[in-house]
Amino acid sequence: RTSRENAKQSVLSRVAVCGGTHGNELSGVYLVRELLKVKKGVMEKEEEQEEEEPLSVLKVLSNPRAMQQCRRYVDTDLNRCFTHATLNGLTSGTVPYEMIRSRELNAMLGPKGRSGAVDLVCDLHNTTANMGLCLIAYSDCDWICLHIFRHLQAISNKESYSLDSVGKHGFAMEIGPQPHGVVRSNVYTAMKAGVQHMLDWVCFFNSGTLFEGESVDVFTMIKHIDYPRDSETRNITAAVHPHLQDRDFCPLHPEDPLFQTFSGETLRYKGNEPLYPFFINECAYYEKGIALSLARKRPFIETTAADWREHTHTHTHTRYLSN
Repeated sequence: RTSRENAKQSVLSRVAVCGGTHGNELSGVYLVRELLKVKKGVMEKEEEQEEEEPLSVLKVLSNPRAMQQCRRYVDTDLNRCFTHATLNGLTSGTVPYEMIRSRELNAMLGPKGRSGAVDLVCDLHNTTANMGLCLIAYSDCDWICLHIFRHLQAISNKESYSLDSVGKHGFAMEIGPQPHGVVRSNVYTAMKAGVQHMLDWVCFFNSGTLFEGESVDVFTMIKHIDYPRDSETRNITAAVHPHLQDRDFCPLHPEDPLFQTFSGETLRYKGNEPLYPFFINECAYYEKGIALSLARKRPFIETTAADWREHTHTHTHTRYLSN
């Protein structure tokens, strides 16, 4: 079913697909490079009929210097440089490269929080954790992201502070496991399909297709857990327990094995309720003091796309995760 009158009220005319925010997460790097070769065609939806809305797709390589060095970042994590304070603050002395780059990206895709920002940002990431294809947003009330998630979930039966906050709507597409500095064809293919399905949904939405509200499972981040550490040296003294490793989004119950010390002792989860671990033993999070994160799972009723249109004028299994 379509409604041209409703569709005219609010369309997503500018979408950004960004890869290389972390320079060693290579699926997004190679996918955006491939998309940049495509001037017109399957990834660029042109206005073929008079009544259809055009869709402009910006393809962005976010952190070129880190990509050249195949490193997560050069000076500091680019994906933590998009706060208003960082984007708008005064600079003096030597400024980290990623802070300069975040302002360039904000000028290109934003300004953040302004009406001129792109309508939707899809930021492509890889993880060493066994998370399948996961969409990460900073709100469980972003109906656009929820409906995109539902569309991807319906199509695929596979497991399926940041740049994506610059647009009016945005999410990170996180796919793993894939080692950093490596591209795996199956992970690349899953990411390419996910981006194409996302763009297909945007075209359906812009054409006035009405999407019914449905219940979806949302994982809301509760807390991070660090590795056990020596009180003096701060070196880690245990690794993720073998029974927990690679069990992202599987329930973790009180007294389940959590860590195994290097002397062989099992340390158990001491929480008061079952929670869902994710980013288990993520390589990039060792420096952040995060062994895994825990989420609470709950059903969430999507609003219909028609309801969203009425109230908004500006602004593998697939998982939906809100921070």
